[in-house]
Amino acid sequence: MADDVWREDDTTPGAIEAALRTMFAQRHKEERAYVPARVMNMVVIVDRDFRGEIENRLQRVGRFHPSRLILVAVEPGRRKLSAVARIGTEDAPQAGSISIGRERIELLIGERHLPKLDTIVDPLVVSDLATMIWSPHGNDAGIDALRRLAQIVLIDSQDEPDVETALKRADDLTNDTYVVDLSWLRSTPWRERIAAAFDSPRRRPDLAKISGVTVRHREDSLASGLLFCGWLSSRLGWQPGALAHARGRWSGTAHTRRQDIKLSLQPVEMSSPGLAGVTIELASGSAVALDRAPGGLRAMRRDRDGTERTWTVMGASRGEGGILGEGVRQALLRDPTYRPALQSAEAMVV
Repeated sequence: MADDVWREDDTTPGAIEAALRTMFAQRHKEERAYVPARVMNMVVIVDRDFRGEIENRLQRVGRFHPSRLILVAVEPGRRKLSAVARIGTEDAPQAGSISIGRERIELLIGERHLPKLDTIVDPLVVSDLATMIWSPHGNDAGIDALRRLAQIVLIDSQDEPDVETALKRADDLTNDTYVVDLSWLRSTPWRERIAAAFDSPRRRPDLAKISGVTVRHREDSLASGLLFCGWLSSRLGWQPGALAHARGRWSGTAHTRRQDIKLSLQPVEMSSPGLAGVTIELASGSAVALDRAPGGLRAMRRDRDGTERTWTVMGASRGEGGILGEGVRQALLRDPTYRPALQSAEAMVV
């Protein structure tokens, strides 16, 4: 089935919504098996000049593609609203089966429209569905305008040049929306494997004996490292102190009633964003470490007598290619550990 397409320059939100209703009616007349997907709205705000980069990332989302995508391209100096609306299916209909349809609305606006973007988008989202907004090129004015409509905000704390500003912005967004942070998701395999390393009843008492944590990360992925340390602090009841930056690394301590824990975040060269390795040391001299390796993560456990064992955790590294799809999937879930980790991370960079 070919996409139904409507386009108009110098249009209005009402005209776009009316065109969508007309296309729906026509599509149902042509194909009774057509059923529009109804899971989530996604509003993406991009700079027009860098739109192609975001289009490529959205194409890799795959089966996690939103039901209705509203792509808002911002062109400096533009005064009129232009729009293209498409309705179609991903696969050809099979006999006796339904055809799942998806909708895409492309808007071309000017910077002057951003503070009132909610009045443009409001008629175009499917009511009673969760709405997620993502602005990979900044445009915070558009995000703030849409906060009354959205339940979810997708961010990447790595995108901000200043990590303190990034964490504060994320914390502010959590006040009235559910935040999905790609910097947080990049640490998911590491958090899962570290938790598994201490999961057995025999290993669990070692959590109270942790004396040091070293996180190795790509230089621009400090936020992921801080969120990982914030996760440990919030889950284990540590009181994180401010980290100091010296000789290219961040270091400091977290406090407990029994002892202080040394924290160190070290930038390393690596091709993809996120973490490169984690080492957790115990007061007894034992240690657990994870590092990137071909096929997954290379794990190491050192006993107090110095004996070391290494093995590969197969398939543990998810890679950057699917991180956006994972972010869209997480929008329909709820992770209660993110905000406590975020607040602990903020305390480290005050």
